Amino acid sequence: MAEETQPRWEGKLTADLRGPTPDQAWPFLADFCNIHKLLPSIDKCHQVEGVPGQPGLVRYCASTTSSDDSDPSEVKWVTERLLMMDPSDKCFSYEVVDNNIGIKSYVATIRVLPVNDEDAKMVGCMIEWSFVAAPVERWGLQDMRSYFDFCVKSVAKKIESAIQEASG
Repeated sequence: MAEETQPRWEGKLTADLRGPTPDQAWPFLADFCNIHKLLPSIDKCHQVEGVPGQPGLVRYCASTTSSDDSDPSEVKWVTERLLMMDPSDKCFSYEVVDNNIGIKSYVATIRVLPVNDEDAKMVGCMIEWSFVAAPVERWGLQDMRSYFDFCVKSVAKKIESAIQEASG
């Protein structure tokens, strides 16, 4: 009997930061349990278990922000486990462990990469957010891609603003 393969969704979204270097942007993303400071759709995020910056670290993220068709008082939450953190390559991977929003399987990798001009001079950096997930009930792949496109662009804008404010 042939083995059935489950469908999977994959995506890669990016956002450019003009000016900041990867070294300037990385510390914001490396702080795995502070995503709520970068992403407006997350109300809170905190460490559940593990060692900061080490594989096995688990975070809890929650939001009361709702879409048009859901109860605004409903808290949506997710717990996520850090799988890999590589400061030298400025990337990390994590997976969804548990949630109340219908995600069955989700693994993402976030990277900070340099952006060079045509003369190979660094002019900023780029955040790349790639994911592999099982289909989510009541969502389409394009819905998921749109949400993570919003996420990566929001995070990039917040980091860019924070770096500009810090440098005067």
